[in-house]
Parts: sequence; structure tokens; C-alpha cells
Amino acid sequence: MSWDIQGLFRLHAKGIARSLTRRGMSDESAADITQDTFERVLARPPEHGVSNHNPKAYLYRVSRNLGINQQRRDALLRTVDLDSDEAREQADPSPSPEHIVYSRQCLLQTYRALEQLPERTRRAFEMHRLGERTIAEVGEELGISTTRAWTLIHQAYRHLLSATEEE
Repeated sequence: MSWDIQGLFRLHAKGIARSLTRRGMSDESAADITQDTFERVLARPPEHGVSNHNPKAYLYRVSRNLGINQQRRDALLRTVDLDSDEAREQADPSPSPEHIVYSRQCLLQTYRALEQLPERTRRAFEMHRLGERTIAEVGEELGISTTRAWTLIHQAYRHLLSATEEE
């Protein structure tokens, strides 16, 4: 016996999902279990020796069993709605003291590395990175070509990376 899974899906998927939502499942869970039902049938079709085979009844039975298993799992797990006040209380948005100290040390290293750059290179980098100007705008303001502005900015990046990695 060979089942036309695509045909069965077209015929019964909506009905299976509706039956699961009538049992109290959300639309998303019902859709997931409906898909799982057909995956299960693809992986393990009914035995060949079954004389009375009804594909629709078999699919609904598999979906019902998967739905029961899902409801049992959900009953064991405590979930919290992410929009609730309880969820906001559990998550601490402030960084840890260690993270604050580490961030300050990284910032200090960056300032020191910027001070080591030649004036024009530092200025090009700051205009581009901090001033949010394009490379063409940096070149125009400094009176250099776009290629030279890019070279200065690139040198500044390389210097900052190497200086912060060493410390």
C-alpha cells in the first residue's frame, strides 16, 4: 500500500489543524503538529498487513496522539509571556560590574591608540567613524582625494586594532 502524502495533505491538513484548535491548541501549535503528523506518516507509514486502512482516520489518530503529547509537555513547562511584568523583573537590563570595568578599559585603550595617530589620520578617522561622514566628504573637507582619505581611515583602523590587541 502506497499513500499519496501530497494529496492527503491537500485534503486533510486544514481539517486536522481545525480539530487540534478545537482541542484548545493555538493556531501556531496546531499548524506545527499538523506538519509533524505528515512527517511522522512519511517516516513510519502504517504496516502493510493492515486489512482495514483508512488514511483519514490514521492521520487524525496520529495528530491526536501528537497533540496529547504536546499538551503533556506544555503542562510540565512553565512559560512566561515576554510582555508581562514578571518577565521584565527577571531580566536585568543593566550590565554587570565586570562588564562595565572591561568596557571602560577598552575605551581607554582606544583613546590612547587614537592619540598615537598623526593628526590628519586621526581627524579623518573621527570624521568618518564618529562624524558619520562619507569617505568622499572626509576627503573634500581635508582637501585630499577620496582614495587618500580611504587610505588614512584604513590606516587608523589597522592601528586601533593592533594597539587594542597588544594591551
